[in-house]
Amino acid sequence: MRLRDAGALTVVCVAVFAASTCAAQSTADPASVYQPKIAAQLPPLRVEVIDGTRFRDIETKAIFRLYGIDACAADQKATLGRQPWPCGTMVRAWLVTATLNTWVACSMLKDEPAERLARCATASHRDLAADMLREGVAVLAPATDGEPAIREYAAAEQQARKAYRGLWSSTFQMPWDWRAVNRPTAEAAIHSGAAP
Repeated sequence: MRLRDAGALTVVCVAVFAASTCAAQSTADPASVYQPKIAAQLPPLRVEVIDGTRFRDIETKAIFRLYGIDACAADQKATLGRQPWPCGTMVRAWLVTATLNTWVACSMLKDEPAERLARCATASHRDLAADMLREGVAVLAPATDGEPAIREYAAAEQQARKAYRGLWSSTFQMPWDWRAVNRPTAEAAIHSGAAP
């Protein structure tokens, strides 16, 4: 074992079977030490799907939303040729199939009061959101200030668009536009006591 002083860091190195392991202990002020911003890795979860971009941890009941994507609302439809089809049901079914009876690992990016914004994976899907974009079951969410775009996601959506895969084979309204038009009507009906 040897000790070496490297400025504000004391480094301890131990030689084990021709390989050495070093651990650094900071003696400097924590505010002056750089630390990379790494997403919080949560323990694997079993989940129940709420809609096309959100699911709930069945143990803690915490709600997670997949980062960077949006998807058809539950009652939204797309049209292929002249035949309407339930794109909201399809995207929910895709997410149920991807997460059913499997562990979901999430890296939390932002903890909001109602839900956690995260990038999630399973044994079959390295990145659920990227795979949803690649298969054309989801679309890129509109860019917002403070939330960086993920280049891989834009490339995945482009692949689906070029191949006319999933939603891109049909006529559909972007989910945020559809909700802006249809949600106020449904909410007004609920508040007035009428069925939506």
